[in-house]
Amino acid sequence: MRTAAHTAIAAAILAVGIHAQPGPPDRSRFERPIITDGAGPRRLAIDVPLLAGAEPGLRDLRVFERNGTPVPYLLLQAPPRQPEWNTGTLLPLATTEKTSGFEVDFRSANTIDAVRVGGLPAPFLKRLTLEGSGDRERWTLLSGEGTLFDLPEEGLRQTEMRFSPGSFRYVRVTWDDTNSGRVPMPVTVEARLVEAVLPPPSLTASFPVERRPSEPGRSRYRIRLPAARLPIVAVDLTVGLTIGGGNVFRQASVGESRLSGVDAQPAELGRAKLIRVVREGLAAGALRIPIAAPSEAALDLVIEDGNNPPLDLTGVTVEFAEQPWVYLDAPAGPIVAKYGNPLAARPSYDLEAARDSIDVRSLKDATWGEPRRLVENAPPATATSTPQTGSVVDVELFTHSRAIPAGPAGLAALVVDAGALAHSRGPSARFADVRILDASNRQVPYILERLDEPLMIRLALQAADPRDADLRAAQGPNRSTYVLKLPYAGLPPSRIVVETSAEVFQRQVQLAVERPPNRNRRDRWLEGLASATWIHADRDVAAPALTLAVPQVDATDLWLTIDEGDNSPLPVTAVWLLLPSYRLRFDRPAGSTLRLAYGRTDLGAPQYDFALLAPHVMGADAREVTPLPETTSGPRASFISPRAFWVFLSVAALVLLIVIARLVRGTNNT
Repeated sequence: MRTAAHTAIAAAILAVGIHAQPGPPDRSRFERPIITDGAGPRRLAIDVPLLAGAEPGLRDLRVFERNGTPVPYLLLQAPPRQPEWNTGTLLPLATTEKTSGFEVDFRSANTIDAVRVGGLPAPFLKRLTLEGSGDRERWTLLSGEGTLFDLPEEGLRQTEMRFSPGSFRYVRVTWDDTNSGRVPMPVTVEARLVEAVLPPPSLTASFPVERRPSEPGRSRYRIRLPAARLPIVAVDLTVGLTIGGGNVFRQASVGESRLSGVDAQPAELGRAKLIRVVREGLAAGALRIPIAAPSEAALDLVIEDGNNPPLDLTGVTVEFAEQPWVYLDAPAGPIVAKYGNPLAARPSYDLEAARDSIDVRSLKDATWGEPRRLVENAPPATATSTPQTGSVVDVELFTHSRAIPAGPAGLAALVVDAGALAHSRGPSARFADVRILDASNRQVPYILERLDEPLMIRLALQAADPRDADLRAAQGPNRSTYVLKLPYAGLPPSRIVVETSAEVFQRQVQLAVERPPNRNRRDRWLEGLASATWIHADRDVAAPALTLAVPQVDATDLWLTIDEGDNSPLPVTAVWLLLPSYRLRFDRPAGSTLRLAYGRTDLGAPQYDFALLAPHVMGADAREVTPLPETTSGPRASFISPRAFWVFLSVAALVLLIVIARLVRGTNNT
């Protein structure tokens, strides 16, 4: 039944009329039914599909009746929380062999959504059941398996329990004493009163997460979001109890790519210490990472493992910022919402005049139906779309030209692989000679994106006989020598990671490159690149990998030497090359045939219209693509080399001078 306030609101709408600001033609990309179960005022909670498909702030949201008549609505935001807490009177609860607890009388029934206890002596970690009642006879279960704890040494404290709002005078807390000692009565118990405008339920969602390449001692994951620019405020991790008995103490961060100047760089959105303590079967922890709102459609999660094995990460849940209610006075017939129009402006309705008189607490809930994509209403390209092509360049002047696999039109991210790192001018010159070209040799604009994760390549490990390389003088007794085959010479500074299955050991490890004889050395010799002492003394933990920093090297063979001392050879199970990781973000034109070209010294870094390019390329998920295998095209071949040309020219000039001298001599003799 409608309240008097609701009737007055409806009358005001009919009297004043419905007016919306005129807007552009409907170019919404999504349509969803709203299920109201009858006419009258309704409240509607915002969900993830709406946030993913609509423009930021829901400025493009429109509601219509079946005949196309607009249905006005309001976004009712709960005021900033200044919670009011009501202190209750404690009533003892009879104890049993496995339970104890208390009841609390708040003297009158009020709408509450949280209870907190105070004065319990720390440390404690207790499981409990929480119930609420209006008459102390009929009880409603508010939380079946809650946990409260205060562990000062670990920096963990949770003395507040939240639940769905309801009108209660009494609450009852029943402690589970099965696996933990009893706790005394708390000093105070308080209930949080609900504000006049009740916020919608907390909005959370789980999204796919994939493990990414990473260096030793660090785990990397990518969280795929359904859209960019979602109002996410935190990431919660679900971690199994199989590692280290369930205890967790690690640093973690969440980041994304963001435009910095003219390139995209990793940007940190939030950082937190992951802590969990398991005692007597109970877990207390903080596995939540608060973050700033992301701009991209993917989040990068990095967990610092230290000397521990990777966590058993079983799920990731993101937490959204508190959203407003959608309030509307539903007609008797069906209604539908449309959204996803980037050209739409925020609507203005006469319903705004009734905002202060609306109380959403007593309203019935409307619900969302399944969204339907309106392909025919997809918005056209706008003035901020990317320029399709740039100026023409001569592809034959590049030493390398590689085909880019065909794909659909739209945003793509081209991986800069080891070949492109080695044969282009590389990161130190911002890949100044790298170009993406279409079939007409016109440049396709791109943004250079540096990734935080490494490009990992497994290296072939070959045992070497120092006598074959004439290196016996450089080798001591009982040393193991291996040759590592790099994919290319001239790779940028990188890291070599060596793994072993040994349990307890101490070895001196050296990485070197072979050099030819020179004025100071009669024989071939080894130039040291890196060295380290590799130690592991804990049988119960897998040995950490050894990481060696390697400068840029103009060779493909590296010598790995392990001084075994008086021990048997250390088993080397794998060797990895970790290179800096880059991608080229670009907008693939429809039906295009593209190539990646590089290998010139006469080009400066490309200068595209980044002000136009960035809003389109950043903030959207890109389809990752790897160029086809490298082929050497070489610069345009000359008929004769420059050196031979000058030699030939000098000889020709000398011959010409001799001929002229003879002619002059012959003329004088006659």
